[in-house]
Amino acid sequence: MPVNDILKMPITSMGAGFISKEFIPEGKDEYHLRDIQERSGINYRQLSAYEIEVLVRNRNTSDDWNKILVSDAFNPELVKSCKFYGLVRIGKLEPYCLSFSNLKLPVGLYNSTIISCDFGDNVVITNVRYLAYYIIGNEAMIVNVNEMQTTNYAKFGNGIVKDGETESLRIWLEICNENAGRKVIPFNGMLAGDAYLWSRNRDDDALMSKFKEFTDSMFDKKRGFYGKVGNRTVVKNCAIIKDVWIGSDAYIKGANKLKNLTIKSGPEGRTQIGEGCELVNGIVEYGCKVFYGVKAVRFIMASNSQLKYGARLINSYLGNNATISCCEVLNSLIFPSHEQHHNNSFLCAALIMGQSNIAAGATLGSNHNSRGADGEFVAKRGFWPGLCVSIKHNSELASFTILAKGDYPAELNIPIPFSLVSTDITNDRLLVMPGYWFLYNMYALARNSWKYIDRDRRSDKTQHIEYDYLAPDTVNEMFDTLYLLHELTGKAYLEAHQPGKLINVNDCIKHGKRLFESDIEAVDALEVTTDKFENAKRKTVFIKVGNSYRTYSKMIRYYGTLQLLELIKHHNIKNIAEIAAHLPSKMVRGEWMNIGGQLIPTKEVTAMKNSVKKGKIKSWDGIHDFYRLESVEYTHKKMIHGLASLQESTGIKLNALTSTQLKELLLESVDCKKWIVENIRTSREKDYSNPFRNMVYENDAERDAVLGKMDDNSFINDQEAELVSYTAEVNALIRKMKLK
Repeated sequence: MPVNDILKMPITSMGAGFISKEFIPEGKDEYHLRDIQERSGINYRQLSAYEIEVLVRNRNTSDDWNKILVSDAFNPELVKSCKFYGLVRIGKLEPYCLSFSNLKLPVGLYNSTIISCDFGDNVVITNVRYLAYYIIGNEAMIVNVNEMQTTNYAKFGNGIVKDGETESLRIWLEICNENAGRKVIPFNGMLAGDAYLWSRNRDDDALMSKFKEFTDSMFDKKRGFYGKVGNRTVVKNCAIIKDVWIGSDAYIKGANKLKNLTIKSGPEGRTQIGEGCELVNGIVEYGCKVFYGVKAVRFIMASNSQLKYGARLINSYLGNNATISCCEVLNSLIFPSHEQHHNNSFLCAALIMGQSNIAAGATLGSNHNSRGADGEFVAKRGFWPGLCVSIKHNSELASFTILAKGDYPAELNIPIPFSLVSTDITNDRLLVMPGYWFLYNMYALARNSWKYIDRDRRSDKTQHIEYDYLAPDTVNEMFDTLYLLHELTGKAYLEAHQPGKLINVNDCIKHGKRLFESDIEAVDALEVTTDKFENAKRKTVFIKVGNSYRTYSKMIRYYGTLQLLELIKHHNIKNIAEIAAHLPSKMVRGEWMNIGGQLIPTKEVTAMKNSVKKGKIKSWDGIHDFYRLESVEYTHKKMIHGLASLQESTGIKLNALTSTQLKELLLESVDCKKWIVENIRTSREKDYSNPFRNMVYENDAERDAVLGKMDDNSFINDQEAELVSYTAEVNALIRKMKLK
């Protein structure tokens, strides 16, 4: 039977041989990388005979006192009951105590075993049973830790291979697919856009090879880098910390196990890790919070994200400003501003493209409808499943789709944005209400856009994240929906009025468009269906089609008019004749992509990928520069998209725009803004007027005490103030440009 291989070695080997001889460059020693990492600026010296005497009297031991180096401000009285092995360098120790969050302890090194470590000024090291190969910053506090060490092959969460290691040891993140078909190599600084590009272009071998090359070139393959603890970081009551790089001002308390991690913390955002957490093979970015029994393995947490209350995050990327509590998330790529905080929700093999909220009981991983675990789920931004939703992989949903409570027995492909999808079990059909958000949930839609901006705590905004629900991606989806409704409505009309006649697509589109333009009442009398949204024999039925069509058209024109208004303001246009001179030479909507929450024209993404393959972009930094450039140019490109959308939706040529047409567009935008604000108030008023919601309160006063008064709702008040301001702005512009 196999046995543990216990080696007997000389006691002097405790602090020596950190790097095997074959991995030490010629003319270097085992400390050559440590000396590069140690940047404290402290001038160290050897101990005096008196200092050694004091250290021995205070029950300290060392395998070689000549290897204990100290600063001129070292105080040996502040080092007690410690065992030292190898080269140990100690900075200033002064007779003070350090206090943080009700923890108050004297400066110095006490009751600890220390192997080959460097310490900055005025550190607190107390009851650390095994501390090896770490560089500790100024005023750091490390208290009650069982084991804290670094191995010579430490990678600190990066998916790299060290000298002498085989490729099989590389750590990958198996995102979006359980069979690792979309796996990516994690690295310190990886953005959601990077993970997306790497995971979605699997057929492009040249691009995949470049991404791998970029990642490998970021890191030194040499063995022997030490772990680090930054200035003012506090680590207390932890069991095992191994191969972990920790930034400044972090707070780590009560963690069970932290292994192979980069934990970034500092002025950009203080990171905190709390009780019972176990994190292995990951990157934790600035400002993250991890509390209460979290388990995370092979993961990246982007800045200002949170894991809490027993959450499990495995083989996944969690985007900026996202929160996961209680539940389990596997093999997923999650863009910024995601919420999932119920114990019984489950997310697996998913691409969730931001601004999402997963309700209790949602099981988004029912992929056992094939012979392999190869299903995937894609939800564009604004995805909200209701309570106890269960879906099958593969499924894909358009932006701002709500799935009503229910078990969806077959795969879904819903291209309709802002829709409510529900399963009608009684009549055995799938129901889709286009435009539901606009018609019945405007308060949540508008408030969420405002909320995400308000809660964006990123210090590094390399990627400009679009939070507005009216943007190039959603507007393009609305256009596609209008054209689809032309076809499906025309088909329903022809089948009802010309039964048995062979129908072609062009006739359907022609008749559908005519109905929406001249006889929209007839549309609501039709049963509009499709068999393309669900992989099932039952039919999919659209409801409130006429109203939805009008709403989509209205919102597109509103979006376009807002962009026209931006053009006028940007160029300080004073009359109608000047507009044509400032219009872009080419106005096309074009396709757009959501790259990690950042909207970028597809043609620009294609050009960037070609630049990578041709060697013009040589690193991830180069790709990040591309993100920055697109962020700077986004407002202008969005304006062009809006102007093209306005032309397409109205049929008006903007280079020949008349005074009357401009005035009508502006006044229509005011009416639309008024309608939006009214819907915001109306959708919120349901919580105050619905008797079933009021029945839990004794009276209106109690309800207002619990919910707050409707008239005191700051968001609604802000929206109404915006309406007043916008109306005044439009009226002033009409007067200024003398529009008739």
